[in-house]
Amino acid sequence: MNAVTEISSRESMVDDDIVLTVNGLDVDIRTPQGTLRAVNNVSFEARSGRTLALLGESGCGKSMTAKAVAGLLDPVAEVVGGSVELGGTDLATLTPKQRLKYAGPELGIVFQDALTALNPVYTVGTQLGEAFRIHDNLSAKAAKLKAIELMRRVGIPEPEARVNSFPHQFSGGMRQRILIAMAVALNPRLLIADEPTTALDVTVQAQIMKLLRDLRTESHMAVVLITHDLALVAEEADTVAVMYAGNVIETGPVREVFGSPRHPYTRGLLDSVPADVGRGADLMSIPGSPPELHDIPQGCVYQSRCPIVQDICRAVRPALEPTGQPRAVACHFPEESDDE
Repeated sequence: MNAVTEISSRESMVDDDIVLTVNGLDVDIRTPQGTLRAVNNVSFEARSGRTLALLGESGCGKSMTAKAVAGLLDPVAEVVGGSVELGGTDLATLTPKQRLKYAGPELGIVFQDALTALNPVYTVGTQLGEAFRIHDNLSAKAAKLKAIELMRRVGIPEPEARVNSFPHQFSGGMRQRILIAMAVALNPRLLIADEPTTALDVTVQAQIMKLLRDLRTESHMAVVLITHDLALVAEEADTVAVMYAGNVIETGPVREVFGSPRHPYTRGLLDSVPADVGRGADLMSIPGSPPELHDIPQGCVYQSRCPIVQDICRAVRPALEPTGQPRAVACHFPEESDDE
């Protein structure tokens, strides 16, 4: 297996309490061609002071899962099964009005495109102060002071002068910091970061991830990191849930999953990383492409691309089964993949 990157050491002083439990989550999308299952029986946990990565190719259901957890699904999508427990409350059973009290104090979300996530007609100070006006009933003046404090907290220079600026007057990296500031304004127990470094250069990416890491350590919040970047997962996450075609197919500590993958898809992802490849050498890749939502096969969702597929794989979909604590894999032949 190709080395991805050295797994960084994690902070030892964490609460490790379970903050989020997603159990058997199903999300359907209504289309002119019929109803499609976009997220199927997804389960995972996020713990205080730790980062869980949802990893997979584009279109595998990562962002849809995050939107379902946050209650931000588009009107054509809906949660049709499973539970999303945050601090012991099943968010999936709450009305939109009831969920509002959880947005901010309990759950924050960082989107991948800060320019579209921020309102272009309001100053950043107004947008940062909104959470304090709604949840803490602060005056506009007091909320503005809180906004300045937040901007300073996330490393925006001269916050007193820039609090009255508009989003387009900031660089991409600064806008992302503002978005992070909005998400952590009320010190949520859970932060969802959906591709937080997309379209940023490498140096700014490192700064943004360090900021998220520092905020996580500072407030001991649980972080769900959504990405397709294997190196980012290796450096930032404690545990990983690998998704494919709307299903979680392997979970476990990052070091163990990356060091000894037990699902052929996970191994294929890791082997596709161009590490230690000489000039002119062929790059490895997973043949084929993920199935369309309207054409998910009856058995294993990965069967059309799997190098060890057998008849049972085409007939019976494997469940996500423990393969020794704290790991699980949805494969009929995990030992063969491990030894491949």
